[in-house]
Amino acid sequence: MPFKILIVDDAHFMRTMIREIFTTSEFIVAGEAENGLEGVRLYKKSRPDLTTMDVVMPQMDGITALKEILQFDPKAKVIMVSALGQEALIAEAINIGAKDFIVKPFQRTRVLNVARYVLGLDAKLEV
Repeated sequence: MPFKILIVDDAHFMRTMIREIFTTSEFIVAGEAENGLEGVRLYKKSRPDLTTMDVVMPQMDGITALKEILQFDPKAKVIMVSALGQEALIAEAINIGAKDFIVKPFQRTRVLNVARYVLGLDAKLEV
């Protein structure tokens, strides 16, 4: 059975890129959200196996959304997505409970390696 992915990013282009990476592999996209508020709502509705969460978004940032998702589901698997230069925010997210992170611009192989690692499918490979 394919793993369900929730994509949360305010940039339509980034959501499209992430969707294409996952849908050409063993994953299905359970939903997409353009801000953290919508991401939390969709998480509760779809209960994905994995969520990609942008750090900086309008209405509700990724850190706040991560906290709300983990309060709802402490076993949630969330990968943070950030731009270069956001190391402090990534460290905060990891300390809160994010499972890993990917940095924009990213490579297809890196995204899939991190997703498979977080889901327990493969050892983490650096690319």
